[in-house]
Amino acid sequence: MAEIETIVSLAKRRGFVFQSSEIYGGFGSFWDYGPLGVELKNNIKRAWWRSVIYERDDMVGLDSSILMNRLVWKYSGHEDTFSDPMVDCRQCKSRLRADKIEDNKCPVCGSKNLTPPRPFNLMFRTTVGPVEDDSGMAYLRPETAQGIFVNYKNVLDSTNRKLPFGIAQIGKSFRNEITTGNFIFRTREFEQMEIEYFVKPPHGLAEGEASDDEHHERWLEDRYNWYLSLGIRQSDLRKFEQPKEELAHYSKRTVDLQYRFFPERDEEEKQWDELEGIANRTDYDLKAHSKKPLDAEGKRLNADSTADLTYFDQATNQHLFPYVIEPSAGVDRSVLAFLLNAYHEEEVRGEKRVVLRLHNELAPIKIAVLPLAKNKDGIVKLAKDIKARLQRTGAMRAVYDDTAGIGKLYRRQDEVGTPLCLTVDHQSLEDNQVTIRDRDSMLQERIPIAEVETTIRTKLGLAT
Repeated sequence: MAEIETIVSLAKRRGFVFQSSEIYGGFGSFWDYGPLGVELKNNIKRAWWRSVIYERDDMVGLDSSILMNRLVWKYSGHEDTFSDPMVDCRQCKSRLRADKIEDNKCPVCGSKNLTPPRPFNLMFRTTVGPVEDDSGMAYLRPETAQGIFVNYKNVLDSTNRKLPFGIAQIGKSFRNEITTGNFIFRTREFEQMEIEYFVKPPHGLAEGEASDDEHHERWLEDRYNWYLSLGIRQSDLRKFEQPKEELAHYSKRTVDLQYRFFPERDEEEKQWDELEGIANRTDYDLKAHSKKPLDAEGKRLNADSTADLTYFDQATNQHLFPYVIEPSAGVDRSVLAFLLNAYHEEEVRGEKRVVLRLHNELAPIKIAVLPLAKNKDGIVKLAKDIKARLQRTGAMRAVYDDTAGIGKLYRRQDEVGTPLCLTVDHQSLEDNQVTIRDRDSMLQERIPIAEVETTIRTKLGLAT
């Protein structure tokens, strides 16, 4: 299994990920996705969207705004509680998360001359409108979840959904992290794939209906199996039950899907970190944003909301606040996990061969069309015609490359994860056949040009 430093080198060299603003020295923990990186990222998002929306009858999609009314973050609790404990090292001036420090020692310089921990709010502030004062203050959203919760009633009213149902969203979030690093693992700008799945609370269940705990367990299994279906090794993916004392204040139970991001670390437990979290948020969020709830003294908890976010259950003739199951995954961490998982080095005829064994569905380029001799009349034209035909199908990203010898072209495509290469040679002009080469086995097969599209779709597992 590769280490992150190996992937960083590959990502820069082959156009997956670049440092943001690199020509000006970069910008702390922000990254740009290059030509291949954006394809991989989009393929991950498409695979997720198809899995949680198109292949289910109980899900719909949403795309909410990054900037929202400040009151959203007040009543969600983010203004008061969305913070990390921060300490400063008086010796080297490093700013660090207190919960990441061991033995009260600065991990940068080793000094124990640290300031006492103090809370640091992670939300980025900005100003909306021409006047920069508190009346126009807003936040860049630190999560996409709240955009779903404040649109819950809109979706419910416009789609006539019945419980249980879910809302899915993919979008950018921003957190002013104290400590960043490990490439795209922890960044200040990142993309999330989140689901809020609304189910009946325990007191609203009819006989035979699944409980919130059962729905939680089903989503846990579905999400775990999704990663396996796209090639993640089971030995590098695990379920981690968050201890009760570490649960977020809104969580009844949270299970993280952890990936072995850091195999180079000596201690087993430090090799793993969160890839996706699946939480049972109970009814905390809808109550927080609703004008309906009252506190113990009968006073309204939310005096600003205009909506009653209860659900009317016709079967029991009662209003209730749904419980929410939340599978929340990071797109950027998924990119990193799939790259780490796919990277392989092997020796072929005395030379090192680097190959990304990405799942066909995720591979940035599906097929590369390569002419064996770029100066031979007819070969280049035929190769470009085949590439254009494949590209027009809209189902696959095809590229043409004649910038090196065939061996080097094969190695180049292996290194970026292209599953198939199609070679046009001198004989193709005579027998109307081309050679298909498989990335993983390196086996080659001669096929008629007329059968190229059908053969490639079959090999890639695409619908014909």
